[in-house]
Formats: sequence, C-alpha cells, structure tokens
Amino acid sequence: MDRAPGLSVRLKLTLSYAGFLMLAGALLLAVVWYFLLRYVPSGPLFGPASGPTRGDLIRAFVPKAAVAMLFLLVFGLVGGWLLAGGMLAPLTRITTAARLATKGSLSHRIQLEGRRDEFRELADAFDTMLARLEAHSAEQQRFAANASHELRTPLAITQTLLDVARNDPNRDTGELVAILYAVNARAINLTEALLLLSRADQRTFTPEHVDLSLMAEEATETLLPLAEQRGVTIETSGDQAPAVGSPALLQQMTTNLVHNAIVHNLPEGGTVRVGTAREADQVVLTVENTGEKLTTQLVSTLTEPFQRGTQRIHRDHAGVGLGLAIVKSIAQAHDGTVTLAPGATGGLHVTVRLPATPRR
Repeated sequence: MDRAPGLSVRLKLTLSYAGFLMLAGALLLAVVWYFLLRYVPSGPLFGPASGPTRGDLIRAFVPKAAVAMLFLLVFGLVGGWLLAGGMLAPLTRITTAARLATKGSLSHRIQLEGRRDEFRELADAFDTMLARLEAHSAEQQRFAANASHELRTPLAITQTLLDVARNDPNRDTGELVAILYAVNARAINLTEALLLLSRADQRTFTPEHVDLSLMAEEATETLLPLAEQRGVTIETSGDQAPAVGSPALLQQMTTNLVHNAIVHNLPEGGTVRVGTAREADQVVLTVENTGEKLTTQLVSTLTEPFQRGTQRIHRDHAGVGLGLAIVKSIAQAHDGTVTLAPGATGGLHVTVRLPATPRR
C-alpha cells in the first residue's frame, strides 16, 4: 500500500526537542536583552566620555547571542536525535516482534526490561497477544488434525465395505446396508457438530432473553427415554436463571451436558443431578453425575475437541468427542465460563456460569 512521504517519528521528535530548546534560549536572551536596555544607561558606562557606551555593549552582545543560538540549535538537534532514539528503542523491538509474527513466528517475545511505564505495558500486552495467538494456532492445528482423523475413519470404513461388496457380489446386502447406515449417520453427526462448533465460535446469533432452568427441564424431558434405557435417574432442582443469549445454542449446551452425564455414567443405577441458581450478577447451571473415578489431569482435557472421559471407543450414543468442546465454546460465546471437576466418589461435576439478566 502506497503512503504519502513524510518525516519519521524520530526526526519529528528531534525537531521538537531542538525547537523547544531554541525557544527556551530565545526567551532567555530576550529577558537579558530587556534588562540590558532597561537598566544600562545610554551614556558611558564607567564615567569617562571615552568609555564604552550601551551601544557598544549591544554590538558586542548580539554576535555572542547569535553564536549561542547556533550552538543551541546544533546541541538540540544532536541531543534530540540521541534522546529520540533512546525513547523509541522499545518501539523498535515491538516492531521487530510484529514483523516476525506476520511471517508466522509466534514464539518470539519482547520481554521488555525496566520499570513499568507506557512502553512496558504495550510490550507486555503484545507478548500476551502473541502467547494467545500461539496457543490458538496450536489448538487449531490439533483440531484440524483430529477432525481429519475423525472424518477419515467413517470414510475408510465405507470404502472397505464397498470393496467387500464389489469383490463378493453374493454377499448379503442387508447387513452391509445397516453398517453403512450407521457409519454414514456418525459422519453426519460429526459434520453437524463441527458446524455447530464453528457457529458458536463466530458468535453469529441474535441475543434473546432465556431461562436456563426451563432449558434444563426441557433437556431432561427430551433425554429421559435414554436415561431410562440406561437405568439412570435424573434429579432436577433449582431456581429461575434468566440470561441473555441464543436460545438454540444455550439449549444445545444444556442438552449436551445432560446427554454427556447420562452416557458416561455407571452401567446401572447411575444418577444425574441438574440444578440452576442465580448468584449476584451470574446464573449458574450445574450438572453432576455418578461414574468411574476421573483424575484431575484427565478432566482438564475433556473440553478439548475429540477428547472423551474413557477410552476412545465408539459405543452406542458415545458421541463424536465434541460435546464438552461445544459446551465450552457456547459458554465463551456468551461471555461465560465452564468449570470441570472430578466427583469425590466418581463421575464429573460441570459448572457453567453466564452473565445474568439485570434485575428490574
């Protein structure tokens, strides 16, 4: 992009320093000149008529003043150039880091030393931005790799089944069709989950007034048949939890949490507890279930895409490994947070906090 030519910041600062110094010198000489004309008599200064007069003093003063102003100009330009260079040195380091970042190098940090001033705060903010960009880039790379792997699996299975059918025309197609149907359904579910995750990240929705308690009730009613099939009891409690956001996304978030709590539970006799509450300026949704004991290290990774609480085995209703990742993304899109903690006797405790609707 072409830009109009102009002076550099360093040269502008140099001229500003020199100009200010020249102005201060001119004011000082003006004061001296004023007092010289005011208090020095017009006649001879030391009595005799042949002695120096005020005119002689002025004629001697003017060249010296001109030399002094010339010295101040040179001193101001040289000193201003050095001072401006020292002041702008942190900006040079920040510019270098920015240029490295544009070339894809996000691991470089400025790490500006010295006392906390405006340049230090700017450098620290830039370092924080680079750290977040680096983490986001690494997360996107892992997500792309995992998504490619997850999408490749059903395609590879489909290809294998089609090869088997082509090589064995007499094979019963009923079983083959059933397997292909299941594999295709899983691929569709994965694609829809990826699209939902992308939609939540982009925050492309119109905020509306919602009540998380009603959404939790609807999610439990919808998933009640699945819970009964697995021998899981759902317990709901709580108060109204008014918030502002996308009804569709928040309903999906609540449904994902309840579904995850039902699926990853005890083989029989499991329990899911769903509760809502309002705390000051936040609304809280909690979903807790029974199940096998989980480590803190494992729980900390469950909101990453394609991570599962147990081994990566595709069981019935096991999902595609994006349930909690979608929950986290939807919560962040609504300026909320998601906290995961292992249960004391097993299972998982999930807490979602969202900004509450202001009280009237």
